[in-house]
Amino acid sequence: MGSLFRSEEMTLCQLFLQSEAAYACVSELGELGLVQFRDLNPDVNAFQRKFVNEVRRCDEMERKLRYLEKEIRRDGIPMLEIPGECPEAPQPREMIDLEATFEKLENELREVNQNAEALKRNYLELTELKHILRKTQVFFDEMADPSREEEQVTLLGEEGLMAGGQALKLGFVAGVILRERIPAFERMLWRACRGNVFLRQAEIDSPLEDPSSSDQVYKSVFIIFFQGDQLKTRVKKICEGFRATLYPCPEAPADRREMAMGVMTRIEDLNTVLGQTQDHRHRVLVAAAKNIKNWFVKVRKIKAIYHTLNLFNLDVTQKCLIAECWVPALDMETIQLALRRGTERSGSSVPPILNRMETLEDPPTYNRTNKFTSAFQNLIYAYGVATYREVNPAPYTIITFPFLFAVMFGDLGHGALMAAFGFWMCYKEKPLQAKKIDSEIWTIFFGGRYIILLMGLFSMYTGLIYNDIFSKSLNVFGSAWRNNYNKTTLQENAMLQLNPDSLDYVQTPYPFGIDPVWQLAEANKIIFMNAYKMKISIIIGVFHMLFGVCMSLWNHLYFKRRTSVYVEFVPQIVFLVLLFFYMVLLMFIKWTSYGSTPPFYGDPKYVTTSAFCAPSILITFINMMLFKVDANDPSRLMCAENMTMYAGQLGLQKFFVIVALLCVPIMLLGKPYFIMQEQKKRARAGHASIETGAGAGPENGSAGGAPVPAGGHHDEDITEVFIHQAIHTIEYVLGSISHTASYLRLWALSLAHAQLAEVAWNMLLRKGLQSSGFSGGIFLYVVFAGWAAISVSILVLMEGLSAFLHTLRLHWVEFQSKFYAGEGYLFQPFSFEVILDSAGQGEE
Repeated sequence: MGSLFRSEEMTLCQLFLQSEAAYACVSELGELGLVQFRDLNPDVNAFQRKFVNEVRRCDEMERKLRYLEKEIRRDGIPMLEIPGECPEAPQPREMIDLEATFEKLENELREVNQNAEALKRNYLELTELKHILRKTQVFFDEMADPSREEEQVTLLGEEGLMAGGQALKLGFVAGVILRERIPAFERMLWRACRGNVFLRQAEIDSPLEDPSSSDQVYKSVFIIFFQGDQLKTRVKKICEGFRATLYPCPEAPADRREMAMGVMTRIEDLNTVLGQTQDHRHRVLVAAAKNIKNWFVKVRKIKAIYHTLNLFNLDVTQKCLIAECWVPALDMETIQLALRRGTERSGSSVPPILNRMETLEDPPTYNRTNKFTSAFQNLIYAYGVATYREVNPAPYTIITFPFLFAVMFGDLGHGALMAAFGFWMCYKEKPLQAKKIDSEIWTIFFGGRYIILLMGLFSMYTGLIYNDIFSKSLNVFGSAWRNNYNKTTLQENAMLQLNPDSLDYVQTPYPFGIDPVWQLAEANKIIFMNAYKMKISIIIGVFHMLFGVCMSLWNHLYFKRRTSVYVEFVPQIVFLVLLFFYMVLLMFIKWTSYGSTPPFYGDPKYVTTSAFCAPSILITFINMMLFKVDANDPSRLMCAENMTMYAGQLGLQKFFVIVALLCVPIMLLGKPYFIMQEQKKRARAGHASIETGAGAGPENGSAGGAPVPAGGHHDEDITEVFIHQAIHTIEYVLGSISHTASYLRLWALSLAHAQLAEVAWNMLLRKGLQSSGFSGGIFLYVVFAGWAAISVSILVLMEGLSAFLHTLRLHWVEFQSKFYAGEGYLFQPFSFEVILDSAGQGEE
């Protein structure tokens, strides 16, 4: 069988590589992605391995590339994607050229950035000085205004205005400060100088660029007038504490104008130099952006190769590297070809040697998948990785998962919306993958696009079966009640009740799905649909569990566990068939043996086949388990006494229950008994260990020493066997009952979905459709928008998520628990594709 139905056969191999050919051979194996290497140096520190220096060099190159990438993204320069296939891993000698290229680019870029930062800092200082010279002129004009004499008196006092017959001049400092610090700055000046300073400030309208962070900051110009050197020292300390920048400002207006002209000339020159610097920086980054993706791929491949080589061992001659690896048995020839190509590339004359090894270690599990099956396989892996070579549930899940989902989500309209979304993701698959959308929710949806597509298509099918589209029905073939229910009947009866036993039914069932007239039967529509969906849920559940038990037989036969076939599979399948499958048969017997014709008393034919005489399946099953005959069933008072569904029913049911109960001790004691007998037999023969089942040679499904588990109990304590078997027996017997009841969630969620859709229609869209006139059109437009939003967000998304989770539970617990152990570990080959994908996701 292919790996779709059972995991690949794996082989443990020993690989011998010449030192000069090891790099090229590992590079070819990385491109192939079919080899999982084992660490042969688990006790050696990562910093003490042979190729640690090469790994450090790769880390340093990655750091430089990340620096370049950050600068490229900062300037908004697009990085060219790799056209065609990814570049191959470069030869070791090319590392020197790559290191030199990255070193040159980094140094050049850092130098340009330092020069640009210094120029921007000078430009900022000149710009701030320009604003100071402009704003201070206004401040000095205000101080010269006679109306400001009162403020000067407050600052200097009346005696201080004139000293020795001459007017005193105030000292001042001017500078720039961040706008948000102005209030605290002003309060601190007032408190520290006790109100003996005069502060004037004005906002700079345009934001200024911070040369260090390139952020846009808003600043204000201020000038402080004071008297005396003591206040001057105090003011400067406060300015320093608030990180205000002080600039020299001449007192004379002529000097200020001359300085302003000089500042404008220097700003123009700086603008020219800054433009040239930015152009040079941009050219460097554009050139780097063309190749940076290729460089990242090359460096990561080199690093991955040396990481893998660190897992190898050196032989005593120090000329040969030894590795151990798991490989799929079917790909041995492909791997040999890849090793041969690597040897030819390296120019080595010694061919690599790949030997199969014998081992008792459990091999990894490897299932080949494609873009369609990988999503379903991931659903299985979410429960647990399959034990080596056990049955893989994924191919059956491809059909059963969307079908069980559709049973709960059955609606033609909602299913069409879901299928359209899934089809769009599948149709636009490559463009959407190329966009690399950084959203976890989108990644989950896109990864399960084929699951969504199938769930939508299956939901459309079950929607046709239920005859349900947005809570309405399609009358394609004409109703079987068409002779009686006309327009007058519908208008005069607010609550209609359909009675199949009445003569109104023409005895011809609707050709496909549910008759649309049931949509109008408000009185008993839910009763009818509940009975139908409840029985369908049980039927589907029993068949699903029976299929799971049959899968366990496939495992037992493959692993040569013949004892388990007789003491586990046979009693399990008999128990399930005689009780629950029999209950399903009773449902079909009831559907086929009892019609909808009304009883005509006195005619035995009609008495026995009328629906009035149909027994309750639930009561029949309970009476069967209790060995009880209920002759006073109120639903059958008009029927003949002691009536059964078929001849010999009571006796056969007792026989089924007795045989089913006898299967329980077989499941409980059968396997421990056979193990005890075999242990005694081996002990008498003088063997210290036993082997139940077949050996672990290649003829039993192993390849190259990778054993197939045979389910043997070599020296296992018999007490533990009894406990283990008791737990499994109790779990299976009780689980058969609880799991059968668990499938009723198919009915419950289907009912909930249908009722929510009906509520949304009746409460919103129905009222909009009943409105008339121009205002009614506007009202319908608004109502339709609300109904559509509720349909998509609640009925499709939330109800879809709920049905998805319930379907997942039915597969994990009710189905897979019958045969799937899930105790393996995943095959994780050395693959450049996986490494580059994970690195790309980490960057996002």
